[in-house]
Amino acid sequence: MAELAAHLTDHVLPHLPARQWVLSVPKRLPPFLHHNPDIAGAVLRIFLRAIRTILRRTSPGAPADAQLGAVSFLHRFGSSLNPHLHFHLVVLDGVFSRGKDGEAFFHAATLLRPEHWTRLQGVLQRRVLRYFRTRGLLDEFDALDMLSWQGSGGFSIDASVRINGDDRAGIERLLRYCARPPFGLERLHALAGVASLASPDARLLYRFPRPTPDGRTEIILSPLQLLERLVAFVPPPRMHRHRYHGVLAPHAGLRAAVVAIGRAPAEMPSLADAGTPHPVPGHLDEPPRSASPARIRWTVLLARIYDVLPLLAPARAPPQRDFLLDQTPSFDPVDPEPVPDFQFDQSLPGDFDD
Repeated sequence: MAELAAHLTDHVLPHLPARQWVLSVPKRLPPFLHHNPDIAGAVLRIFLRAIRTILRRTSPGAPADAQLGAVSFLHRFGSSLNPHLHFHLVVLDGVFSRGKDGEAFFHAATLLRPEHWTRLQGVLQRRVLRYFRTRGLLDEFDALDMLSWQGSGGFSIDASVRINGDDRAGIERLLRYCARPPFGLERLHALAGVASLASPDARLLYRFPRPTPDGRTEIILSPLQLLERLVAFVPPPRMHRHRYHGVLAPHAGLRAAVVAIGRAPAEMPSLADAGTPHPVPGHLDEPPRSASPARIRWTVLLARIYDVLPLLAPARAPPQRDFLLDQTPSFDPVDPEPVPDFQFDQSLPGDFDD
């Protein structure tokens, strides 16, 4: 999570405002999306096309063929260890056009308002249900019934979180949130201590980050029940955890120019003075300082998470000295091996007496 967020902040997202778009679908549809990556990808493409249309209309001066830039994440879980398939997208808050010399022009979506993504819910409802109907995943009656549901029929879109391009720490926090795992280990507790987990009666308590709609704040599970819940979050094989879209796609013609926006030729992190430089790409004619920019030194990564550089932090003694464990053997190792307190016949059968 932290490494991916650092890579996207330093090497992919330019110094431009970004907005989080979240899409949830009705409970009848997630089983199709969970087991079939093609269907999940189709719903994501419908969502991206709708966002692109809205951004073009709300970005003054944007041409009709302007493109967006986005990174998408597919979440299969909710905050209370419940299955909840939904999409998180970090989208640059505007669109890009190409100049005559190949340069990238950014058109900010200054006219975007909450009513735009509210109306977008109805658009997604019609388009997604039409896709399911034409593919034979829903019959005509079920599709018409879901179209008649109150409001947007279970389709929910939120795009209220916007981060300024110069707020790199805010961008990184948003990306960590989008790339987070299904649960937080700090919320998981053994009721009777870790040693009790060897018992068949062991119980684990998981505290929710926020109360559920019915008011619950925690849940108690056995270890096997916890594993059963986590298995439901495992994606199908060969499915990407995140994807790049528009001008941020790997082979997009404007990707190199867009990624370089706002970055100085010799941009370095603030930890460079501590002797741990972190590779950051510069202009288009400057190659990356690392063959794999997606990898980051662990010392720098820990410093970005905890605001403490491990190589400069004071050393401490090993924690074993704080354990009250008596490891003295019950016998003297100098003494010979004790004679067993039982005897058995080791002679061969009668046929081999000679």
